Amino acid sequence: MLYKSMPWTAFFCIIGAASISAFPLFSGFVTKSMTLTAAANEGWTTTWFILLFASAGVLHHSGIKIPYYGFFGHHDSGIRCKEAPLNMLIAMGVVAFLCVGIGIYPNPLYSILPYTVGDFEPYTASHVVTQLQLLFFALLSFAILARKQLETPELPSVNIDFDWVYRKLIPGPVRSFIKIGGPARDLVFENSKTTISEFIGYMRSLHGPTGIFGRVNMTGGSVTIVVLLLALSLIVYFTGS
Repeated sequence: MLYKSMPWTAFFCIIGAASISAFPLFSGFVTKSMTLTAAANEGWTTTWFILLFASAGVLHHSGIKIPYYGFFGHHDSGIRCKEAPLNMLIAMGVVAFLCVGIGIYPNPLYSILPYTVGDFEPYTASHVVTQLQLLFFALLSFAILARKQLETPELPSVNIDFDWVYRKLIPGPVRSFIKIGGPARDLVFENSKTTISEFIGYMRSLHGPTGIFGRVNMTGGSVTIVVLLLALSLIVYFTGS
């Protein structure tokens, strides 16, 4: 299980999951209570119900499934990794501290909002009880579905983000180019080899025993050519002068 190799990362992940699920004493409880109260006060009943059910869905997916399957899953591949680097642990620790700090003491958050919160108090009996009921029934539904094996099973897979570009987008056109361009490349290479072989054969024929560069010419023929060229030169010279 991954939590054995990365205990601090698992701890910070649980804090983040509790915060985004709006557990009391975490920042998500403060902010979601504010949002739900504002929707109810404005009379947006449909929006309020949608936000309420969305909160349960967030708890089911991000609050339970990510920490559970990510760090406490039943399947152990036997691979052991190292804890996250110190800089990452510091970053996660700072965010986890803010999640808890804002959840316990939300006034600094209220002071930087662009509007006045007034006398809004998130830790009222109705807010706390309503949220705890929501969390309890979401946890209960996950437990029942998991026990009845109706929950989505763990699927060994690779979660891709930007690497979709070089895992999915680029390989497809490259494979198509290779599939189409491969025969064309082979045809060009084959024709080039044939042409080069023919040219080499022709050059060899010129230097062979019967080739033009392999012939034995008589000296008289060479002298005749030289005399003719000399005579032509004299004619041109005297004609020009």
